[in-house]
Amino acid sequence: MFTGIILAVGNIAAIERRAGDCRLKIDTGKLSLSGVALGDSIAVNGVCLTAVELGPQFFYADVSNETLSRSTLNTATVGTAVNLELALTPATRMGGHIVSGHVDGIGKVIEKKADGRSIRFTFKAPDNLAKYIAEKGSICINGISLTVNDVNGATFSVNIVPYTLKDTTLGEAIVGTTVNLEVDLLARYMERLMQGEAAAKSPSGITEELLHKSGFFG
Repeated sequence: MFTGIILAVGNIAAIERRAGDCRLKIDTGKLSLSGVALGDSIAVNGVCLTAVELGPQFFYADVSNETLSRSTLNTATVGTAVNLELALTPATRMGGHIVSGHVDGIGKVIEKKADGRSIRFTFKAPDNLAKYIAEKGSICINGISLTVNDVNGATFSVNIVPYTLKDTTLGEAIVGTTVNLEVDLLARYMERLMQGEAAAKSPSGITEELLHKSGFFG
């Protein structure tokens, strides 16, 4: 588990294709790996990866076909900058929100404009994820815990403050840049729980009828 507070920006140093999936070498930049052991989890642009080989300032991780199909790691190249975060420990400050590192899909920057000293980004999410994104709710973008400003269908906006622009890869993002999205865990589990026994029979998700039956309307 992670908090969505980025510790460093690294880069992809090597990509080895292996029978459809791949192994990545990640240079970790200023991120220290002194307390990391083989098998530990590290979030790379919001994707939870397992360290299978460690060096002083790099690690190797295998990326499955499932992860490649759902994240921007499928189109990453050598030199691509990535946001890095180590997994939670009992003493970690919870500065963001609970992040699993299990990416739900790929979004795209559709607008970028100045908003005071911040930059307001507008993203287009996949249609199937739109129902999980709420105004003033949390969302994880390339591993960064962010608050949603507003939502319009499958598009939503966030404000990125100068610190985050400087210390994450969003500072280099432009219109057209693709990003990894992870919706709030609570939204996903609420949907499943509200379905009750119907969850085993129907993949339809939250509907107005389901909300009525669950007592959300008078």
